[in-house]
Amino acid sequence: MKTRKPTTSAARGSSSSSPPSQTLPLFSNMPRKSSLFKHTLIATVFFLLAIYAFFSTFFHTPLPPSDSNSDSSSFLLDLGGVSSQENPIPFPERVKVFMYDLPHKFTYGIIQQHSLARGGSPVPEITTLNYPGHQHMHEWFLFSDLARPQSHRLGSPVVKVTDPEEADLFYVPAFSSLSLIVNAGRPPGSASGYSDEEMQEQLAEWLTGQEYWKRNNGWDHVIIAGDPNALYRVVDRVKSAVLLVSDFGRLRPDQGSLVKDVVIPYSHRISTYSGDFGVKDRTTLLFFMGNRYRKEGGKIRDLLFQILENEEDVVIKHGTQSRENRRAASRGMHTSKFCLNPAGDTPSACRLFDSIVSLCVPVIVSDSIELPFEDIIDYKKFSVFVETTTALKPGYLVSLLRKVPEQKIIEYQKAMKEVKRYYDYTHPNGTVNEIWRQVSQKLPLIKLMINRDKRLVKRELSEPNCSCLCSNQTGIIDSLG
Repeated sequence: MKTRKPTTSAARGSSSSSPPSQTLPLFSNMPRKSSLFKHTLIATVFFLLAIYAFFSTFFHTPLPPSDSNSDSSSFLLDLGGVSSQENPIPFPERVKVFMYDLPHKFTYGIIQQHSLARGGSPVPEITTLNYPGHQHMHEWFLFSDLARPQSHRLGSPVVKVTDPEEADLFYVPAFSSLSLIVNAGRPPGSASGYSDEEMQEQLAEWLTGQEYWKRNNGWDHVIIAGDPNALYRVVDRVKSAVLLVSDFGRLRPDQGSLVKDVVIPYSHRISTYSGDFGVKDRTTLLFFMGNRYRKEGGKIRDLLFQILENEEDVVIKHGTQSRENRRAASRGMHTSKFCLNPAGDTPSACRLFDSIVSLCVPVIVSDSIELPFEDIIDYKKFSVFVETTTALKPGYLVSLLRKVPEQKIIEYQKAMKEVKRYYDYTHPNGTVNEIWRQVSQKLPLIKLMINRDKRLVKRELSEPNCSCLCSNQTGIIDSLG
């Protein structure tokens, strides 16, 4: 039986009359096709991996473990072969705050003195007294917040602790702003005999004698001094603390700074506007009602009065704090498109925050102003900033504001409505919570300064130390953008 031998290329080459060049192309194309296939396959795999990575990164949200005993290995980092159980993802803890139980003469005693100076009668239990309403009520709201049980403060950025050994920060709840006005406006000889200066001295002596103040030289303490003149007599003795201030107008750079301290809003005194967006019911172009005559930077008010008081559709009135004037100011702000906010004795004034809750676009003429919560709030989105010398040019301000279209004003109003809770001390997630958030962000710097103090040789500094960042003293603020 004959077997058929397979035909090889060599055999065909030797037996065929066709030249080899006719058969070579058939075999030379095979590697090219194989290579193309491999490249296509590799590209496809990389494309699928890229799609998987994209969806894993942006659309996958891992669920937390159901309890502390759950297997949480999938929620831990696995770093270079090191056991993931030894490298858990750190979750930041809320800052712990201890509030001093101050002697009543620094808290409720001041409320009583304020009442007595206005003809009130002594009460058997001063903790039943109500804090009087005024623009620096922030000290009362912060005190009241930390006086509540922690179970009522679950949404707060900080945790209240009752054991000072557990605390990261120590809050000093003295009513320093109310103390300033106990005798304000009283006729000579009718005062109660109360002395704000004596209160300041006694507070500083008591505080600097406390164990926890001396432990870290007060760096981890928080003191509210909302009125620009609050604690003016003793600020040098407590300036290492985080100061809660309305501005830096009365503080030297070595006493207060944006780095160390927190700018807080005044407590607004005007009723919140509850109407719709728009300008239909806002017939006044520009409104101002307040004290015409102020000191220092506030002298601009009188100059603005002279320029604006005869302008059409501009209302600018002199008025001091009173219940009747607050009602008039509410009506004026609620029916005006723009509200003038010039500097007072210091760069800031409560009028700005009255304007915001009134949805009356603030026109800020105060070159050195510092504003609260600027890490999350862009004031240019709802305010008009005008440099002082420019605002004093006759006709400039009203001409600028008349050019603002209605739609732009509505955009300003919507932006104000979005942020107005940050200026409401009674809102459950409003000003109080935001102040505590700002304070908690100071903790890394506080720890730095504490450790730095431990190793530095004490010496007199010719310039402010590293905790200082000077506030806006020379910057130029542009006009409407």
